[in-house]
Amino acid sequence: MASVVISGDTSGSVTITAPAVAGTPTLTLPTTTGTILTTASTAVVTQAMLSTNVVGNGPIFSAYQSGTQTVSNTTLTKILFDTENFDSNSNFASSRFTPTVAGYYVFTNSLSIANFTNSGTNEFAQYLYKNGSHASSACVSTGQNSIFSLAQGAGHNLFFNNTFGPAYANGSTDYFEMYLEHNTGGSRTVNASVTAFSGFMVRSA
Repeated sequence: MASVVISGDTSGSVTITAPAVAGTPTLTLPTTTGTILTTASTAVVTQAMLSTNVVGNGPIFSAYQSGTQTVSNTTLTKILFDTENFDSNSNFASSRFTPTVAGYYVFTNSLSIANFTNSGTNEFAQYLYKNGSHASSACVSTGQNSIFSLAQGAGHNLFFNNTFGPAYANGSTDYFEMYLEHNTGGSRTVNASVTAFSGFMVRSA
């Protein structure tokens, strides 16, 4: 096993060892100044240092609503998420996610409606908003032919969960929020704890 020893300017040395391998592999050094990292290095590899379309440690968050919230009939209402499970880049605040890494993000939103009595065909619409405008939506019908038809006429809790995206974020000013709208004729109460919002980066810009 051949080795090359490079002495340090003042003390010590660095040894480069070539293992016994078949063929003649080539190690090419970069033409710019920088630090070569090893598996034991404590240096930080940032998102900008990764290859194009590599996610790496992109932002991820999860938050939920700790108290109930009232949503009026046919009134588009921002859903509040005041408690965080986690927020890797500190990008979530005031029920809004503002990712600081440019890329494409996927979101999930679970909603629970308290004491709902189904008396006909009613709809609940979840909306992902980007920068204050509609970006994506999902609708749930509670009519006779829907998955909720067996609960017709009885007070119960509705629960539904949807995925939104991928949606692009520029990593600086773009932000995302969740909204709810329904046409059930009266105000509805959004349950605490199980009403949640989460998102994560799936691909860099």
